[in-house]
Amino acid sequence: MSDTILSVLMLTGVILTGGAVYVFRKGDRRRALLMLVAALVMFANVAIWLVPTK
Repeated sequence: MSDTILSVLMLTGVILTGGAVYVFRKGDRRRALLMLVAALVMFANVAIWLVPTK
């Protein structure tokens, strides 16, 4: 179950990054920045969950 959630988070982060580039090219820099921040938060969450523990 957690593998599925991590996969969905990664896919969503990639889609948000692509959407941010698209929106940035359209001229809405504020929305693009917010989308990039959301994608970075998702990537950070995945990284935290993948850190090995004892």
